[in-house]
Amino acid sequence: MLYLEDITVGQIFRSGRLRIDTDRIKTFAAEFDPQPFHLDEAAAQNSIFQGLAASGWHTAALTMRLLVDSEFKPAGGIIGAGFDEFRWLQPVRPGDELRVESEVLEVRPSKLRPRQGLIKVRATTMNQDNDAVQVFVGNLVVPRRPG
Repeated sequence: MLYLEDITVGQIFRSGRLRIDTDRIKTFAAEFDPQPFHLDEAAAQNSIFQGLAASGWHTAALTMRLLVDSEFKPAGGIIGAGFDEFRWLQPVRPGDELRVESEVLEVRPSKLRPRQGLIKVRATTMNQDNDAVQVFVGNLVVPRRPG
């Protein structure tokens, strides 16, 4: 468990890997983003994606899962306070194997809440070819060490 005092600018945390399959893409899309290019291969072929692509929100959810299971273990959990940047750079396809690298960009104690602070983290989700598919810069609440 990492407290604010344990985290420094420049630290990098890595995740394991998660393979994406067609059924998971379609199941997520059917419930949360039911657009043809996420649900049907033929329709997707004639779209901007030129093939079946996972919803960006599915990629975001997969990123969260990878973060929770990664080396990055802030005390109290990964608690977001908002994003400065959030981008999808290229589609996630069936068979892609995703991983996340998180870099600490900023660490600062809270002026209003002395028992916590904020860190700014850039999380880059990459596929098996090391191509970035999603990048976000998020602000996370991290408790200070008790006592």
